[in-house]
Amino acid sequence: MPPDILTIVYVILGTFVGAALCSIPALHIYNVAGIAMVIWTGARFLIPYYALAPFFMSLVVAYSFLNTLPMTFLGAADESAGATMLPSLSLVSKGRGHDAALMTGLGTLMGVFALLALYPFFWYIWPYIAVATGPHLHWIIGLVIVHYIMSEWPKGAGRGNTPWQKFKEAWRNVFAGLLTFTLAAIFGLIYTSKPIMPVESSFQNIMPVFIGFFSIPSIIQTLISDYRPPAQYQSDGINAGWEDFGYGLLPGFIGGMLAAYLPAVTAGIGALLAGHITNHRNIEKAQFLPPKEEGEIRHLHTPEMYYRQERLFLISGGMIKILYYVGAFIMLFILTDLTPYGTGRGGLTFILRPIFIAEKGDFFVMISTILLSGCISFLLLIKGTRLFVKILPKLNLKLIYIASLIVVYIIIYIMGGGWTGIAVSLVTTCIGMIPVFYSCRRSHCMAVLLVPIALNMAGYGDAVTRFLRLV
Repeated sequence: MPPDILTIVYVILGTFVGAALCSIPALHIYNVAGIAMVIWTGARFLIPYYALAPFFMSLVVAYSFLNTLPMTFLGAADESAGATMLPSLSLVSKGRGHDAALMTGLGTLMGVFALLALYPFFWYIWPYIAVATGPHLHWIIGLVIVHYIMSEWPKGAGRGNTPWQKFKEAWRNVFAGLLTFTLAAIFGLIYTSKPIMPVESSFQNIMPVFIGFFSIPSIIQTLISDYRPPAQYQSDGINAGWEDFGYGLLPGFIGGMLAAYLPAVTAGIGALLAGHITNHRNIEKAQFLPPKEEGEIRHLHTPEMYYRQERLFLISGGMIKILYYVGAFIMLFILTDLTPYGTGRGGLTFILRPIFIAEKGDFFVMISTILLSGCISFLLLIKGTRLFVKILPKLNLKLIYIASLIVVYIIIYIMGGGWTGIAVSLVTTCIGMIPVFYSCRRSHCMAVLLVPIALNMAGYGDAVTRFLRLV
């Protein structure tokens, strides 16, 4: 990859293309990258080979920043939305979407600088970690699965007039989570064992699955909901201090690295694991304060710790996002004697591997790409946040999501296997709607990859598929 001024031009181009397209609700970066790859294979003169990886890296960096806008203001969820979804929607409902978007964006910017500062770690230490843990990934993923399922807690305890109503309200989300996980795992075993998709669509065969699990349920939820976000307030700063960013650094790094390295572990799962690892603070309970004067209404006092937890969730979630998307891809370029082909993971690595081979020296070019694209993306996020604050009350969300739904199905039909891909997305949509209506975690749908990958790495994949009569 020779140094060339055109590389910088393509990095800037990729940043703006990613910023424009990834601000569209329900459109994932890997869909954009897949479209770009199809265009490039038919017209290779558009991007020189040496600028190919920087262009796609800038797409991912821009997505990590600018996807914050539809995720925050429009509630457009993807498979990593668990990292920032709940607090951001809570703040938007209070008119503080400006704070939510910029806190997430600043966390993402922290992740950019962390990638730069951790260069010695990635280059000199990470290859040893990757080689040492490689043979044990199957049981590590198994532990992740066990912990993730067991950490789904009852959310409706105490509601209802009878013991049965209280039990049903408390445990329905737990059973819904187990059902979602089980159905997604079974579908994953079938999908990875049976040749369902056409051969020409094999490089995008997982796209209809994830669109059905995450994008379409979010669109349907918005279309049947009467919710309209209130007017948003814009301030000169954000409601967070340096201490919050300091506290958010550790869970952001832990969750991001887990998601970047472990197969099928997304940013949402990484955020959950990191939060359980690092959150050891004594949480003060909310309480009703007695009235100061006779006849005064009692009001609920929410401790400051709850607001801090909200801020830390957003900041660390933003950092986890970029480590998950960008960190997984940058590992493709760490070429040493221990890792001669890199250790990159994720959808973008899968898309590029058939046509691109990393070379020594590319790592420094990619780090520079991340820094340039990250700074531009953050500036675009600031401008985009101010724009969303102004136009959000005027937007017709239902019309936006109807248009997004049409675009999504067109993409599936053209790139995801035609009517077969649409049929697959409809099946996964049915499974993906369970978390929407029963308030369990959407990341349970990731069992579609977690379970088959863990079984295959452990050497039991063929035995399980034979037992299920899938082969």
